[in-house]
Amino acid sequence: MLPESAAVGLIVVAAGSGRRLGADVPKAFVPLAGVSLLGHALRGALSSPGVAEVVVVAPPGWTDEAAAVCRWARSQPSAASAPAAATRRTIGVVPGGAERGDSVAAGLAALSPAVSIVLVHDAARCLAPSTVFDRVVAAVREGAAAAVPGVAVVDTIKEVDATGRVVGTPDRARLRAVQTPQGFRRDVLERAHAASSDATDDAGLVERLGETVVVVAGDPLAFKVTTPGDLETAARILAG
Repeated sequence: MLPESAAVGLIVVAAGSGRRLGADVPKAFVPLAGVSLLGHALRGALSSPGVAEVVVVAPPGWTDEAAAVCRWARSQPSAASAPAAATRRTIGVVPGGAERGDSVAAGLAALSPAVSIVLVHDAARCLAPSTVFDRVVAAVREGAAAAVPGVAVVDTIKEVDATGRVVGTPDRARLRAVQTPQGFRRDVLERAHAASSDATDDAGLVERLGETVVVVAGDPLAFKVTTPGDLETAARILAG
């Protein structure tokens, strides 16, 4: 178990291109109800009282714009009213790499040595509520090497081969659709990235080490904005 005093650092991965959104700016800077996706993501994250440091990994050439969004998010009432006051947090921006793994590694290197619990969050999951952050942090404090939020799979899933032939039907009761933020003991995440960086999520890298990854309750609001339809759904949620 980790003590309550263990510092939590958050890496917000915001270096995606946004091509599938049809946007002419990187995805994190696409507007949603007058605020960028990154702004919404940071506002939710800073509402979690446990987050002490934040590093935004921005597309190369967009670090100034990301820093401006960080200043805006820090000024929001949800951040200022959190028990760990915004004035006591550090928020920085670093440029991302060619692949997602490179971007997470850059964010990890930018966190201070004081951080022992690391959260990795996709800016595209911009409506993830602070309660999800809190559940992930609590699981790592209680001894998990890694914790990820997940929601039950409601569709029947088919496994297919390269020709499209069905080769299996997993029991959906045992399946979870995984979200972010994902949480890790810092030493475990550093070892995972040193070993490999080509998994679709950081929890996959930790699994390769043989470490146990636990799933905590996710939230439907933590869906990923990938297509124009997702953006419209997010806008309706905010309007409603």
